Amino acid sequence: MKHDLHLVALAAWIALCLCTGAVGAVAAAQARTFYAALDRPSWSPPGWVFGPVWTTLFVLMGTGAWTVWRERGWSGAQTALALFCMQLVLNALWSWLFFAWHRGGLAFAEVLLLALSIAATMVAFGQVRTAAALLLLPYLAWVSFASVLNYSLWRRNPTLL
Repeated sequence: MKHDLHLVALAAWIALCLCTGAVGAVAAAQARTFYAALDRPSWSPPGWVFGPVWTTLFVLMGTGAWTVWRERGWSGAQTALALFCMQLVLNALWSWLFFAWHRGGLAFAEVLLLALSIAATMVAFGQVRTAAALLLLPYLAWVSFASVLNYSLWRRNPTLL
């Protein structure tokens, strides 16, 4: 019975992360056309890369949060899990700022805040379980790359962003 509860909780944490992605996807409904129209640096990934990367990251993130929850529960890891939830909000907000509202500079400032909140979450997760923090490392790496890309796109496309 306890094993079943843990699997349900794992699915719930992953679903929460995937829902964050869905909220961002609503904002990015026209992202393919918009991204294709931008003057992009040669090192920018093709648009099709983002979906698989984000899906993988959301699964890793949910697994990390679940690991912390399983180890200490909500009350025992409230700060770590609250930080995690806060960075999910920032994650979804970025898509709105960049793709829906075309606010490149604001999106850049926000993605830097997102990266800092991921780092803070990793520190908090690491105090509970190192593996949980390490599961967020690819996410931090991708968001760090995305922040550089965001900056480049913003500077290269002043009339669009």
